[in-house]
Amino acid sequence: MQYNDQMKHRLRRIEGQVRGVLQMMEQEKECRDVVTQLSAIRSAVDRVIMYVIGENMEQCIRHEIENGRSADGVLKEAIDLLMKSR
Repeated sequence: MQYNDQMKHRLRRIEGQVRGVLQMMEQEKECRDVVTQLSAIRSAVDRVIMYVIGENMEQCIRHEIENGRSADGVLKEAIDLLMKSR
């Protein structure tokens, strides 16, 4: 699978968020603020996972259809990946 620039950009933003939380911890910021940022990071990671799985599923389904095969296996694999990510 090819990982596009948008996927990488999202991960770089998450990387920045993680660095920000580490700074907050170093500065001994309030627990509530740290947890809020950690929750935002978790949500961002979940969105990246969904985006990667969705893009992969689309590419795989197109490939299966172009080769005259059923996309059922691709759909099952995507569902399995989603279940593992939770």
